[in-house]
Amino acid sequence: MPNKVAVVTDSTAYLPDQYLKQYNISVIPLSVVWGEQDLLDGVDILPDEFYKRLASSKVMPTTSQVTPAAMQGMFQSLLAQGYDVLGIFLSSKISGTIQSAQQALDMLPNAAGKLTIVDSLWTTMALGLPVLTAARAAQAGESLAECEKIAKNACAHTGVLFVMETLEFMRRGGRIGGAQAFLGTALNIKPVLEMRDGRIEAVEKIRTKQKAIKCVVDIVVERIKGKAPIRLAATHADCEADASSLLEAASAQLDPIETFCCPLSPVIGTHTGPGTVALNYMFGVA
Repeated sequence: MPNKVAVVTDSTAYLPDQYLKQYNISVIPLSVVWGEQDLLDGVDILPDEFYKRLASSKVMPTTSQVTPAAMQGMFQSLLAQGYDVLGIFLSSKISGTIQSAQQALDMLPNAAGKLTIVDSLWTTMALGLPVLTAARAAQAGESLAECEKIAKNACAHTGVLFVMETLEFMRRGGRIGGAQAFLGTALNIKPVLEMRDGRIEAVEKIRTKQKAIKCVVDIVVERIKGKAPIRLAATHADCEADASSLLEAASAQLDPIETFCCPLSPVIGTHTGPGTVALNYMFGVA
């Protein structure tokens, strides 16, 4: 019998608790650094409290990646319980978290063949959907190699587009990437961005948020209509109503087999700012 496989991801995936429990997914938190405080994402600070505090804070938070030591601790504990471990983490092009995972792997000589790391090239639920797919495969008894293959295939059939209120937070955090092109445009422009090859890239400039949301739906529908099965997740930075209407509009045209509506984790919110809404999708993956 092959070992049971445990799936580990980071807090930026921000999968709803019920799925973490149901599929035995371990989450390793990044940190929000706020003044003198070092807060574990989703542990010491939750989205509601984070966005309230962000609205009135004079000091802006920053973020830090998972340390190699924290990764090593998590991996070691799962290996000691007899699991093979599959780590699926946010894009190496926007965070050093995956490098920490790699360093932890190098510090565990007896993990060879029992621990595999996948760079998803995504974050938020575009990371969460492949994680969930791999965890479901693990629960069905698939081997580590098979779960890794399933995770990589899921990552290749995933995407995310998002609408932001402002690029200011992304600029401050140095994660602006291809969205740089939109800096300095009129204040009332709502940027539509996407992740492409692990980086954030500019898509469109739209005048109002509702039109920007419609633009996101149109692009996603054009890309994946008819490529069943489809899963959709709307993620948001303290704007649940926008996320719900985005999800409803996309679902009406795409007939997804599964949908999610969840907050963006505080670490992601630090870089997007409040009011950001994203449509994450996965298609053609059973």
